[in-house]
Amino acid sequence: MKVILSVDLITPPITGIGRYALELARNLSQLPENIDLRYFYFGRWISQQQLDALAQPGSGIQSAQKSWRSRFAANRMAVYAYSKLMPMLSGLQLRHEHDAVFHSPNYFLPPFPGRSIATVHDLSHVWFPKFHPTARRELLARELPKTLERANFLITDAESVRKEIIAHFGWPENKIAAIPLGVDSCYQPRTDAQLFASLSQWGLSPGGYSLYVGTIEPRKNLIRLITAYEMLPEKLRRQWPLVLAGSRGWQSEDIHHRMRKAADEGWLRYLDYVPQSELPALYAGARLFAFPSLYEGFGLPPLEAMASGVPVITSNTSSLPEVVGNAAITIQPEDTQAINTALHQALEDETWREKSIRAGVVRAAELTWEMCAFKTYQIYARTYDSAVI
Repeated sequence: MKVILSVDLITPPITGIGRYALELARNLSQLPENIDLRYFYFGRWISQQQLDALAQPGSGIQSAQKSWRSRFAANRMAVYAYSKLMPMLSGLQLRHEHDAVFHSPNYFLPPFPGRSIATVHDLSHVWFPKFHPTARRELLARELPKTLERANFLITDAESVRKEIIAHFGWPENKIAAIPLGVDSCYQPRTDAQLFASLSQWGLSPGGYSLYVGTIEPRKNLIRLITAYEMLPEKLRRQWPLVLAGSRGWQSEDIHHRMRKAADEGWLRYLDYVPQSELPALYAGARLFAFPSLYEGFGLPPLEAMASGVPVITSNTSSLPEVVGNAAITIQPEDTQAINTALHQALEDETWREKSIRAGVVRAAELTWEMCAFKTYQIYARTYDSAVI
């Protein structure tokens, strides 16, 4: 079976959809099943060696694309021109691939003569449009319907998003499947001795801080998290300061203002973007992980925290209850007092903490990238067989 995987989003720093595409590529290539896997990157074919290079910071093959994205991603005219030009160029390259299955891990499908599959990670642009740049909202509103016209099958990361797509677009239930994402084996509990060297670069100590990892943007609900943390007794805030790690996102000025104020008061640290190689230690060293996002298509950070042996507080909305199961405290994300109460419990209730840590490790072990890749392969085979029939 011939499979073409689009890998446009594998560009350092790799987060979100880029991580999903990279893990799919790595794990699909290791499957024992008969699969002829090729990689399609910005309208051209790349080799396995070139794919591996994409994941490395400073890689020459991706530097031009990264520069273009950084400069024009929020430019409406640039995004519009790109969305018109790239599908045409890709379509020309792919026009002879009648006997292959094409998979886009990133919402958008170019014209393709064979069977095609798209992963739609969430509908946040529908439910929370104000949290996206205008250029992105317009791109999704314009191009996602084209994907739905071209796709033979859709994949989501969570059942909640699967149901949203069926309800919102009237998509057939038998042509969409939810396949959970996975957690890398590098995320695991670690001893204090294993953590000291890594954490010392940030002036942190094992078990000495609360943690959030993710983009700094309004959808992540960080203003309420900071407010709820500020409501804790000063002794707790100073004993376990709040540490935030993540790149600056859209409309984040107010959040950064609150962060600076809390940092000046001595109970918050902002680490900016933390490289993938350093995240396992940062997770494992936390006393708790807080992720009260307003909406997620899946939510990898809570899963990575659980795998690291860290208790989790997260939201009771969208996909997040699916991810954490019964291992975490789930709260209504717009209820600041509920977040504060959960923080109290997660920091001080040792009985709950021990139970949560055990349950979290078990839950995380159920979700692997190997399983995600195998279930995705099964969708490829099902879609390919339907074309043969």
